[in-house]
Amino acid sequence: MKPNILMLEQMMPNVEARLDSDYEVHRPSRVKDRAALISAIGPSVRAVVTGGQTGASNELMDALPALEIIAINGIGTDKVDLQRARARAIRVTTTPDVLTEDVADMAIALLLATARRICFADRFVRTGRWPREHLPLASRVNGKRLGIVGLGRIGRAVARRAEAFGMTIAYNALDRVADVGYRYERDLAALAGESDFLVVAASGGAATRGLVGRAVLDALGPSGLLINVARGSVVDEQALVTALAEGRLGGAGLDVFANEPDVPQELWHMDNVVLQPHQASATVETRRAMAELVLANLAAHFAGRELPTAVA
Repeated sequence: MKPNILMLEQMMPNVEARLDSDYEVHRPSRVKDRAALISAIGPSVRAVVTGGQTGASNELMDALPALEIIAINGIGTDKVDLQRARARAIRVTTTPDVLTEDVADMAIALLLATARRICFADRFVRTGRWPREHLPLASRVNGKRLGIVGLGRIGRAVARRAEAFGMTIAYNALDRVADVGYRYERDLAALAGESDFLVVAASGGAATRGLVGRAVLDALGPSGLLINVARGSVVDEQALVTALAEGRLGGAGLDVFANEPDVPQELWHMDNVVLQPHQASATVETRRAMAELVLANLAAHFAGRELPTAVA
């Protein structure tokens, strides 16, 4: 018999076809009564395929007594209780490295779009304002000071791109990173105060929840820009909205939000804010590579081989 798999997030059609070929795939999103489905097939489910934003709750894990592996199509593990997974000998895998470059590209794209007011300027032209109004001046990017929150794979990739713009780069992390030449700043508010742009690239989870709060935003100031390609939870979203509304923060480029897909409506109409629907890794090339890792981890697990990208 094919192993029973619970699939919590949609993937590309060709990938889903491959999963259907090798496994008995159950999709809660396609039924009216999710609870009834999980109750019916839960005892036989051996694998969960999910995304970083959805994860697998403790409640769900408890409903799947035969669960052996959680394959995350992404790099975030903040929505999976790794300690509980380890206690039950449930393997957890992610898709590292393959999305790093695209996410870093998005960080720079959001920085440029926000600083140079590209989206606002596009609307300015489309609504016929150009013939009768002057577009306000934008902010230069080249040569500015960049602060990076979290210098993991993505933070480093952002820094490499920023070097090409002649930026002065500093970073905040739990510990100093030994093999980089960027300046380390332990105090996040101090880093923000010394930065023109602050890019958030830290991991999500309880340890970083609300890490970027009012003190950091005020330090970044009315001419500073915040770019977030990490997790919405890392930024105190209400503090961010208030700082933007009161003019205490210059602008923001956001790919992630606290309660996706719900975005605070106050942000919708702010011309100094650029919004994306969590699309940093959403390229054909990267999603294909991520899917291949998901498939490889599942295949390795059920064949009794070493998992390519296990985190637990």
